[in-house]
Amino acid sequence: MVAVTSGELSPIVAGIVYCNTIAFCRDAYELRRAREWTSALTRWCEQQPDMVAHNGLCLVHRAEIMTMAGTWQDALEEARRVGERFTQGVLNQRALGHAAYRQGEVHRLRGEFAAADAAYGEASRCGREPQPGLALLRLAQGNGDAAAAAIRRALGEATQPLKRAALLPAYVEITLAVGDLEVANNSCRELEETAARQESDVLVAMSAHARGAVALAERDAEAALGALRRAWHAWQELEAPYEAARSRVLMGLACSALGDEDTAAFELEAARGIFARLGAEPDLARIDSLTDRASSDNDHGLTERELEVLRLVAAGKSNHAIAVELHLSDHTVRRHLQNIFRKVDVSSRAAATAFAFQNDLI
Repeated sequence: MVAVTSGELSPIVAGIVYCNTIAFCRDAYELRRAREWTSALTRWCEQQPDMVAHNGLCLVHRAEIMTMAGTWQDALEEARRVGERFTQGVLNQRALGHAAYRQGEVHRLRGEFAAADAAYGEASRCGREPQPGLALLRLAQGNGDAAAAAIRRALGEATQPLKRAALLPAYVEITLAVGDLEVANNSCRELEETAARQESDVLVAMSAHARGAVALAERDAEAALGALRRAWHAWQELEAPYEAARSRVLMGLACSALGDEDTAAFELEAARGIFARLGAEPDLARIDSLTDRASSDNDHGLTERELEVLRLVAAGKSNHAIAVELHLSDHTVRRHLQNIFRKVDVSSRAAATAFAFQNDLI
């Protein structure tokens, strides 16, 4: 890179070295270095107006950095410019897929699900794996089974630890959402082991957030809060406001579980402010749901899906009938039922039905 920045190499070679260096930093989860070299590449590209072989990837790298920094509209416009201006050369053809994926990510985070779906499809047509974004989109759309199947398939194809690390946070989130706590715990441990080997601030933040989410699902609020505070501080240091806000939401839930409702409200309100500034509509809706749920306090720790299952159990429906009605697998319904039994401290369908009627959950 000394030779590159001092102008000793030809433009073609210099561009290749810039792109490879940024890709290496990104793949090694060295966000700060990726930012620095992306800025350097941008300045270099401005001095090479006739060079199109690397400009597309330069814009993709910039869009990735902008997304992490929370400037989503700028990231979206930067990614769109790839398709509008740069189609020549193998590198720019590859960049088209990455740019489409980046657009899908921004649309998903803003709640523009149809646009996100189309962008992920375009990324796939260009040869770019649309995971984990597409799986997280399916989860946001309420299709947990499709999300779990997609992310499981992608993870099964990934063999290198750092490639798997890119998928594991989504795998933890999705498996927790569908009630598979054991798989989530195992995936979290794998992510922690990779973070310990790599010593990357980004991986440390990712693994701490995942550990906090798993601990919260295990009803160990104290352990969850410790892990989530580590994640929040790490994301703050990395200047990643969206990820930091997500950690604060779970910190709020942990504080609430510990009986500290004031701090819980503070954490949720702080996260709400960031989500509102970013335009993260799905996350704003989730906070509204959590706030409404906390004020009514009538769900006894059950998720909306678990409440649906409980109501159908109380109506006398079998697991298979519930699966058909909710478009779930029989296995997923069984997991939900096990979670319901654990949360409301019963051991049979009859007892769960009685609990539902006694607590006005029907």
